[in-house]
Amino acid sequence: MTISNNNQDVYVDGPKWYIVHTYSGQEDIVERNLKLRIQSLGMHEKIIDVVVPTEEEVVFKDGQRTPERKKLFPGYILVQMTMDDDSWYIVRNTPGVTGFVSSEDGNDRRSKPTPLEDSQVDEIFKQVDSTTPSKVKIGFQNGDVVRINEGPFVDFIGAINDVDESKGKVRVLVSFFGRETPVELDFLQVERA
Repeated sequence: MTISNNNQDVYVDGPKWYIVHTYSGQEDIVERNLKLRIQSLGMHEKIIDVVVPTEEEVVFKDGQRTPERKKLFPGYILVQMTMDDDSWYIVRNTPGVTGFVSSEDGNDRRSKPTPLEDSQVDEIFKQVDSTTPSKVKIGFQNGDVVRINEGPFVDFIGAINDVDESKGKVRVLVSFFGRETPVELDFLQVERA
């Protein structure tokens, strides 16, 4: 709900989560700058929290599983705030911020931002708080030539025929006595040839 007060719009919906667009790759800097502005301007009662949503992803590097945090929405941060002209101005004019995601179309820098629905916020934070990696990134794809580095087929060379990231497995076509035979292996059992 919007109330007009001395030519100033006052929003009285309470704190909501908003999506703020930033320059790509600047999300962490914008988060830090905005938190400093909130503190120095005493806006912590209106701007409650600033979050760069990330998720854990398992990356296979040098034959080892390495967990890494990856940004869920590159170029965007989440801000929990009570929307009014002052809080809008502080967030909008933070270096690196290009604007709020709003329901109104156009290039109007004053278009009213649309808050996220509670169900959307819950879904995002469920993914952020999950201790189970949601993605596995192995760096292998069909056709890659690999060497098997452990198990009964150690030192055999073959081509990847299938990648199953959800199970952490690859199917490698290995040549036995002139015939290609598919062998299912863990990601850690192969390396680039």
